[in-house]
This record gives sequence, C-alpha cells and structure tokens, in this order.
Amino acid sequence: MNPDVLSPSNPEFWLRILVAILAGGVIGLERQIRGKVAGVRTSILICLGTEIFVSLGSSFPAGVADPTRVVGQVVTGIGFVGAGVILSRGNHILGVTTAAVIWILAAIGCMIGLGHLQASLVLSLVCVLVLVGVERIETMRKGKRGPRGSGTFSPEDADS
Repeated sequence: MNPDVLSPSNPEFWLRILVAILAGGVIGLERQIRGKVAGVRTSILICLGTEIFVSLGSSFPAGVADPTRVVGQVVTGIGFVGAGVILSRGNHILGVTTAAVIWILAAIGCMIGLGHLQASLVLSLVCVLVLVGVERIETMRKGKRGPRGSGTFSPEDADS
C-alpha cells in the first residue's frame, strides 16, 4: 500500500473513512434499534479504528512492517473488547451476539484498511441480514413453542 493513502489530501483516505462509517453505521443502526449496548457510535468507531490501524500497518514498506501481524493483533485485541460485553446472569448468558458483532466489525474494518471496500459494504449488509433474518426465524419458532404454550416470547429470552 502507498503511504499516501494516509494523507487527507488523497481522496482514497476519505473514501476509506466514508466506507468505514457507512459499514459500521449500518450494523450499528440495527443494534441501536434493538436497544443493544454497542450501537451506532460504538460500531462506527470499532470499524473506523480498525481501518486506521490496518491502513497504518500496511503503509510501511515491505520488510519494515507486516500488515498481517497488525491484523492478528486486531483480532486478539478486539476479542477482549467483545469479552467485556458478555454477562452471565443466573442460567442465562447475555451479550454473545454483541461480542460477535464487535468481532465482525473489526473484520470489516480490516477489509477496508486493506482496500477491499466493495466487499466490506456487501459483508456489512450480509451481517445485518443475518441479525434480522435469524432473529425473525427465532421469534417465529419461539412464538409457536413459547413458554408453557403461551405463544409469547419475552425479550429476556433474546440474546444481546
């Protein structure tokens, strides 16, 4: 990668920032609408921060830095952030989906940082479709086999 991609005078600098904001924003909006802890701001910042780290790691000449090491460190580091949103309450574990969303936001940020802009936007939409689509299937299923045959489904039964 060319170090000029980190220059605000380069249009690609702004394009990557815009894509990171859009990708993180789309996923974050879905989470915010559902009242989850990692909403729009958090999602944008995770995606944007990851994009910045990976772009920076990729900007050094070959032999000076290895972009794959930056990606590896992002994967490890974001795992700690995701672990922080997982809670255990009695027999229920909450926040696993939010942790997974944080993980995929970092992956999408890595893709943007490495220049895969179109693929990152497509995967953001796929992520939202999975979140919305699977929840609908789960809700329909729980509605048919709800607690004690009530046909209802409580938000406490949902994953965060």
